[in-house]
Amino acid sequence: MELTNKVALITGASRGIGRAIALKMAQCGARIVINYARQESLALEVKKEIEALGGVAMIAPADVTDEDQVSAMLAKVKDTFGPVDILVNNAGITRDGLLVRMKSDDWHQVLSTNLTSAFYMSRAVSKDMMKAKAGRIINISSVVGVSGNAGQANYSASKAGLIGLTKSIARELAAKNITVNAVAPGFIETEMTDALSDKVKDQLLTQIPLKSLGKAEDVAEAVCFLAGNGGRYITGQVIQVDGGMAM
Repeated sequence: MELTNKVALITGASRGIGRAIALKMAQCGARIVINYARQESLALEVKKEIEALGGVAMIAPADVTDEDQVSAMLAKVKDTFGPVDILVNNAGITRDGLLVRMKSDDWHQVLSTNLTSAFYMSRAVSKDMMKAKAGRIINISSVVGVSGNAGQANYSASKAGLIGLTKSIARELAAKNITVNAVAPGFIETEMTDALSDKVKDQLLTQIPLKSLGKAEDVAEAVCFLAGNGGRYITGQVIQVDGGMAM
């Protein structure tokens, strides 16, 4: 239980990878803040799952692309649990399309949700972390932020931007004993991949040396490692959880 009593805030934690991270961190003893933008019912389900494990959690609705909502959410968290010790910037969306057909709004929405929100959140929590001279910030990037992907110029750019953000603020905050790292998942079994045809899945598997899709729990394990004692001397790094896809 090496995260006992640590306050861990996970953005976009009501489903998928964010949910898996919240559950794993709760198992490791952290007090969990479940951020979500919509679908309160899913966030409440995650809270119930955590409590069934004997953990402690609160839900924290906020659009993390809105600075005012971020500030209001963190004030509520601080009043309830205290300052955030671990931040996981997981919130993300896709709006796929080829470059020549991509709408400007699809570009801006993806960059705002996937990248700008991480900037807002990291800037806000770092103040208390610097006072405490301790903290962990973990950004959920993607294998396509490393390798690129046709039809995902906006998503790939946002995830590559997260890597640059990670390395830059890791350098800034290291003197205050705050580590900043990124986890870059490959193709993970989620609602999105469940909708793919068997033919498309087979094509994906040809790109993955381990010949299987990853699970959300695989990503959660990497995040918890970085958040715990094992990540004490690791900062500014990108951990790829992709089955060897982007060696």
